[in-house]
Amino acid sequence: MAKTTIQYEKKRHSKQTLKDLYRAMLKPRLVEEKMLSLLRQGKISKWFSGIGQEAISVGCTMALEEDEMIFPMHRNLGVFTSREVPLERLFCQWQGKIDGFTKGRDRSFHFGTKDYNIVGMISHLGPQLALAGGVGLAHKLRKEKKIALAFTGEGGTSEGDFHEALNVASVWQLPVIFVIENNGYGLSTPTSEQYNCVDLADRGLGYGMKSYVLDGNNILEVYDTIKKLAGQIRKKPEPILIECKTFRMRGHEEASGTKYVPKKLMAAWAKKDPLSNFEDFLLAEKYLTKQEIAEYTAEIKAEIKTALNYAATVPERTSTIEDELADVYAPADESEAVKAKGKKSEKRYIDAISDGLRQGMERHDNLVLMGQDIAEYGGVFKITDGFVKEFGRGRVRNTPLCESAILGIALGMSLRGYKSMVEMQFADFVTCGFNQIVNNLAKVHYRWGHAADVVVRMPAGGGVAAGPFHSQTNEMWFVHTPGLKVVFPSTPYDAKGMLLAALKDPNPVMFFEHKALYRTLSEKIPDGYYEIELGKANLVKEGTDLSIISYGQAVHWAVDYCTENNISADILDLRSLVPLDYEAIETSVKKTNRVIVFHEDVKTGGLGGDISAHISEHCFEDLDAPVLRVTNLDTAVPFGQHLEKIFLAKERLSSAVDKLIAY
Repeated sequence: MAKTTIQYEKKRHSKQTLKDLYRAMLKPRLVEEKMLSLLRQGKISKWFSGIGQEAISVGCTMALEEDEMIFPMHRNLGVFTSREVPLERLFCQWQGKIDGFTKGRDRSFHFGTKDYNIVGMISHLGPQLALAGGVGLAHKLRKEKKIALAFTGEGGTSEGDFHEALNVASVWQLPVIFVIENNGYGLSTPTSEQYNCVDLADRGLGYGMKSYVLDGNNILEVYDTIKKLAGQIRKKPEPILIECKTFRMRGHEEASGTKYVPKKLMAAWAKKDPLSNFEDFLLAEKYLTKQEIAEYTAEIKAEIKTALNYAATVPERTSTIEDELADVYAPADESEAVKAKGKKSEKRYIDAISDGLRQGMERHDNLVLMGQDIAEYGGVFKITDGFVKEFGRGRVRNTPLCESAILGIALGMSLRGYKSMVEMQFADFVTCGFNQIVNNLAKVHYRWGHAADVVVRMPAGGGVAAGPFHSQTNEMWFVHTPGLKVVFPSTPYDAKGMLLAALKDPNPVMFFEHKALYRTLSEKIPDGYYEIELGKANLVKEGTDLSIISYGQAVHWAVDYCTENNISADILDLRSLVPLDYEAIETSVKKTNRVIVFHEDVKTGGLGGDISAHISEHCFEDLDAPVLRVTNLDTAVPFGQHLEKIFLAKERLSSAVDKLIAY
């Protein structure tokens, strides 16, 4: 046995396998050394070095099958090089050029590529773990003997997303390997200030999953362990937690340096370098010669040089406003919406939602429903009652109280061709999954071109005496986020047709349903399948005195008031908030010349402000009076019946109409 700081067990590995592992570690090391040189020359803007950690990335990647998805982080260059991602494309990516993977829209390893089954990180670290769970669930549902593997750092394990992802993976027994790269520091914060245990792998016990601690600098220990465990969970799906002990030999990123690291600690880990130790071992065991090392080095450096020369010829990424806006959403099916026809039956709003979900499940056999208590219990509003018997527990899934993880699972499933519907028990609870929606679901197509085929159902709204945490109309949190579509139907007919259109759409759709309408509103709607195109408003009442532009429950308040008081008004139900039907708005304004924007959300930051601004910009000369906004008060939603009555916009509609007509 060679005398190295790291002790290797060569087992039955062939000479070629050992050489391949060595070369696979050498390549990212040489690429990184070149990148550090380019960083000093100002040719790249930032670099997060993984020097000294190559054994983890390379060992894990080489142990998996090529069509198994990996979710790497900043310091996992070895994942990309081991999967043989072309260096010229990586260099273009790091320089923001057109031949990169994100059209210059995102940096370093913040991208995905289905061609190589790799999905990179977002800066928030923890959310990527759940995406791996979603891929694992897709494999499990299809009975594919495949796994997913996700990396995180020891700092990332402090995030709630780590807990949620591991908890759901364990409850659902998903074939996922979670790898913690414990390199000693989260930027400058040592592990002693991140967690209060010796081994992070011990946390696996709390999740009911197997866990292991590995020498992350020992390429054979990493490779052998991952290969063995991957083989096991392909046959019998379950999640596994791996902690790889290693060390970060350079700064968090190069500008931060390493002055905070004790010199003795740095020197001790330098002796454990995974590349030099393995090289010494292979030389001593005569599996490798110095001439072969020189040849490998020359070949890789030549590849780097050729790729850099190519990248230098690629122009900087340029674009147009039209092109940038066009990539915010994945292209939707351009076929016409399926028209409503056939027999009609009286249906309540809640029944229409249930009908839409059922027919969506029948039409899309890759659609999976997820939410708290939605299986046998049927959901708190009983919308999915009976669905388990009809579609099975694989497609109708109760979830733990892990909103962030479930949204991440949904996105992960879309990477493998599934559609998902995630039910928020109440719209208020979406805050627990906010990051996944606004930073992952919303941005993924614009960043690197993959669709997030997810509908998030949101029971919202006041008037039901449910207080501050069950009554919010929080649609504007999402209207403001490019990449999301937001709809808020006000009738059973629209609710069913728009839900079916949302399920068909490959983009993330926030689907708001007003709870107060669930069992108080009914109408005859088609029994069969039909769709209502997203982005089209509906003129529910015609008049000449003024226009009331509204959506949700406020539409009914407006109709009731105008009918009872004989007001001749155009009442425009927006239905879809993103995309918004500006043409319908302008048509009504130009007809009546007086406008009230009426909604249940609060005034400050509400959609009324945006609509008023648009009218001012595009219809100013058509106005005979100022645009008025009638909204809920700028307070939290109160519980008491009298207080809620004061709070709701309904109480202020009469005075606004009188003021506008008299102007």
